[in-house]
Amino acid sequence: MDDYIFGANILENLTTGMYKDSKVSYREYIQNACDQIDKAVSLGILSSIDSGKIEIWLSEDDRTISIEDNATGIKRSEFESTLANIADSKKQIGEDKGFRGIGRLCGLAYCRELVFTSTAKGENVISEMRCNAKKMRDLLNRNINGEKFTASQVLHEIYDFKYTPMEGIENDHWFKVELIGVNDENTDLLDFSQVKNYLSFTAPVPYKNTFIYQSEIYKHAKELGYKLDEYNIKLNGEDVFKNYQTDFKTSKGDDSVFGVEFKDFRDENGNLIMWLWFGLSKFKAIISKECEMRGLRLRKENIQIGNEDALQKLFKEDRGQHYFIGEVFAVSKDLIPNSQRDYFNENSMRAWFEKEIRRYFKDALYKVYYGGSKANSSFRAIDDYEKKVSEHQEKTNSNNYIDKEDVTKATEAIKKAHTEAEKAQKEINKIKQGDNSEANRVLQRVVKRIEDERKTEDRKPITINKSINDIPVSAKKTSHRTDKLSRCNKSERKLIGKIYSIIKNSVDENTAEKLINKIEEEFK
Repeated sequence: MDDYIFGANILENLTTGMYKDSKVSYREYIQNACDQIDKAVSLGILSSIDSGKIEIWLSEDDRTISIEDNATGIKRSEFESTLANIADSKKQIGEDKGFRGIGRLCGLAYCRELVFTSTAKGENVISEMRCNAKKMRDLLNRNINGEKFTASQVLHEIYDFKYTPMEGIENDHWFKVELIGVNDENTDLLDFSQVKNYLSFTAPVPYKNTFIYQSEIYKHAKELGYKLDEYNIKLNGEDVFKNYQTDFKTSKGDDSVFGVEFKDFRDENGNLIMWLWFGLSKFKAIISKECEMRGLRLRKENIQIGNEDALQKLFKEDRGQHYFIGEVFAVSKDLIPNSQRDYFNENSMRAWFEKEIRRYFKDALYKVYYGGSKANSSFRAIDDYEKKVSEHQEKTNSNNYIDKEDVTKATEAIKKAHTEAEKAQKEINKIKQGDNSEANRVLQRVVKRIEDERKTEDRKPITINKSINDIPVSAKKTSHRTDKLSRCNKSERKLIGKIYSIIKNSVDENTAEKLINKIEEEFK
């Protein structure tokens, strides 16, 4: 047999069946543009990465997308072989971000026509390749229904090349991808907000300049000798940045990043395999799903691998991933992104990566978020105790207790809160006096942050005494709330007091207070 045949179904696997999210097509074309910018710098076509540009334009009205870079372009003599051949890339693993030669096909799944246009420096010709994406999908459907085609037959049917001489462009160098007639079911590709949010955490772009900890991240990368690739990418004329910020919401209220921590991973020979940073917060609770920056995001060549939960399976608990904000940078050349770029190929380095990072997540980060959560609960217990004592003192001073039973309930509640506050204080002291392990060092910073913030609050701290007997929770004689009803005699006040008790035991505290206040207004 002279030639082995690739059936047309292989094209479906590489296009419509390749990715779960259509926005991945942006990542694929940006990845290719970044590689060519790197090459343009090495060839002296561009002075630096900073002079490279990737411009993306969306038009909802025309249903078109264009992605253009000012890198090397493709020479006329290499244009057809570079773009028409599949999985025949000249790129190298470990040197280029993409290397399989299949990513450029992804746009065929989402539009009517896919167009590649380019010119290279020193040439006076514009090269164009038009791919009839709709016809490809029709042929694939016919293939499924029994009318068999080879992959080569389909490609010959949908490809069309044109070369247009053009004077005065010998100094130009660019490459452009156009998706024309975006499918109705892929309208999200034309949604500016969705696309920008996607690119903000997927593309290799700089941090937003309002993220004050960016300088610490850059400093750490420099100390490691790690090149953090960042490119100038614009979407409809707007710069794209990593959208990290300090404030965010959790399931238990607002929280914020007040610092960053780093961890480096090296093999037995001292080679850097990966490193990470995560934001220090009070770790109050799980970060809200609406927060786009939540999770430790996995990156290779500063391009995100998978989605925000690519590393979730390596945490002790699934929820652990959602306590953190940060990034894990894979450095080793042997950590090779798979064809879908949602994780790494299976090999010995991936096994080492998972073993080491799972250990760190389990031993350090689990203790950080679990301990942080307990510290927050402890401070809430102390706050609850202080609140109950303060309310008791205020009620006593303003004669706001209904009867002796009301006083007794308040006293018991204070005793219970005191017991919990004592336990809470012991928990906090345990963190403060703990060992110098990485997790405890981080927790000590968290506790200090909480204490510093509490000092600025309008509150009156109450010492947690060793004995509840030292706490002024009762008086020899407590005046009752009905004593303020000057228009009523003793028996009437006694009856109203019983009504107060019934109200308090029948409805919630706020409603009870409103009803009692109305009665007081009537009889004062």
